[in-house]
Amino acid sequence: MSVRKLSRMLFLVNALQFTLGTVILFALWGDALEYREEILDLAVFLVIFSSLLSIAGLFFLTRYQRRNYEESMENLENLNAKLREQRHDYLNQVQVVHGLLELEEYESAREYLRPVFKDIMKVNRALKTAQPAVNALLQAKLETAERQGIDFYLEVGTQLKELKMEAWELCKILANLLDNAMTAVSQKEGEKQIRLQMEENKSDYIFRIANNGPEIPAAQQKLIFGRGYTTKKGEGHGIGLAIVSSILKEADGSIELQSSELETTFFVTVPRAVQRKISGRR
Repeated sequence: MSVRKLSRMLFLVNALQFTLGTVILFALWGDALEYREEILDLAVFLVIFSSLLSIAGLFFLTRYQRRNYEESMENLENLNAKLREQRHDYLNQVQVVHGLLELEEYESAREYLRPVFKDIMKVNRALKTAQPAVNALLQAKLETAERQGIDFYLEVGTQLKELKMEAWELCKILANLLDNAMTAVSQKEGEKQIRLQMEENKSDYIFRIANNGPEIPAAQQKLIFGRGYTTKKGEGHGIGLAIVSSILKEADGSIELQSSELETTFFVTVPRAVQRKISGRR
């Protein structure tokens, strides 16, 4: 159950408690009521029952938030560990470049720096948003793509400062779509490419996740967001896109799919949180 559904349930339970409290007051004041004691007993039972529902809802809500918080913290710890490792590695590489320059081996220094600069740019590209959890996820996916021989092009045109959903929910969306893209391109020979574009306009954040894997037939496109549908072998598949669709529905977002022989692209739209501007007196 999502946070929004739990919040609605708790609101309804509290409204029920208020209504029952009102019923109890009328029963106490209405001495002439024929079933006064029965009404009181029923009201007390329902108040206790609704209170237990509130406690259970708060328990599950707290556990859900804690689990997502732990996932975000784990992603951040992995990112920090990777950055510390890269910092140590870059210091060693700077020493090598400095030695080559001292020996006036300028061409060798230039050749040595090319792959180093490429790695630095990958880290910088993944650290452009205001959401640490998203940054950590992107960094992890960049590294996974590199290990699999996939060219991952990342274009960040927004800092995601006004997310309407929690950052970990966006991470689930991006992680599922990127994992599916990597699975798709692994099925083809030759150049493997994935592209993630992140943009914003006045009302929405827009994400485009594209890959040059096999085309998804039109008949499958109509079923692909259903729970249990999968083209992968083995158990445990078929829920990723259903999760994505469910999260976006809760956040009033949307997802669309376009697929051809050249490219398959998922278009994701997430509404921005409304920012109310309060004008002060001059």
